[in-house]
Amino acid sequence: MSTVKIGNKLVGAGQPCYVIAEIGINHNGDVDLAKRLISVAVAAGCDAVKFQKRTIDVVYTAAELATPRPNPFGTTNGDLKHGLEFDYEDFAEIDAFCKSVKIPWFVSPWDEGSVDFMEQFDTPVYKIASASLTDDNLLKHIRKTGKPVIASTGMSTYDEIDHAVAVLGTDDLILMHTTSTYPAKYEQLNLRAIPTMAARYHLPIGYSGHETGIPTSVAAAVLGACCVERHITMDRAMWGSDQAASLEPNGISRLVRDIRLCEQSMGDGIKRVYDEEIPVMKKLRRVGAAV
Repeated sequence: MSTVKIGNKLVGAGQPCYVIAEIGINHNGDVDLAKRLISVAVAAGCDAVKFQKRTIDVVYTAAELATPRPNPFGTTNGDLKHGLEFDYEDFAEIDAFCKSVKIPWFVSPWDEGSVDFMEQFDTPVYKIASASLTDDNLLKHIRKTGKPVIASTGMSTYDEIDHAVAVLGTDDLILMHTTSTYPAKYEQLNLRAIPTMAARYHLPIGYSGHETGIPTSVAAAVLGACCVERHITMDRAMWGSDQAASLEPNGISRLVRDIRLCEQSMGDGIKRVYDEEIPVMKKLRRVGAAV
């Protein structure tokens, strides 16, 4: 199975799990809050942070934007979407901050204009959101950048994933198993799809989790997920649609810790007696091994 280089790290079989802290829109339109979340990711030992980028008037219809929706930015859905969207100055500040704390960042662009916008920054990879997996024009536009691609497969059939892979090609491609509910029910996580997808596509397969807890994301890594992505927040009780399906600072730190401990624990599969076991064996065994 191939590996994909993201920045200075290889992602894929035989490599450490690449942990992505998804900030998304949990910054609530506040660059300072975004920086705090980036710092949380750095402290936890994450490999990268991710945001989202949309051209609001392209992604949403005028009717959707005019829909009444009380929010901190106004009274309509459009007020909310525009309020949560970072502009060039915001992302330039984020870019400088990420460079200062030495963590890569990238985005999920939801339209072609957002891809063009992001080309102003030296981000190492593009993420395709599950909602965009069937958008052939967007997939082709992202591929024109020549950068690696991570594609989430939530709410998608195998036929749709097959088609997306055909459009994208298999070079520098990572697929992410995902269940697109927020928060996701444990009985619907279907983690066994990770090795199944690996066998079907012969590509690195990751896991983007929207559940509330930690153990299942660790289990995803043990099952072979080459990267694990989880939303992060300062407080799950904060205002915002994705906060409840996110991990707080202690949670993301525990996730990275537990994934690394599991990686250390996997071994090579060869049963052996360790030197440290011999004194215990001599002390506790009543009957020795047969000669």
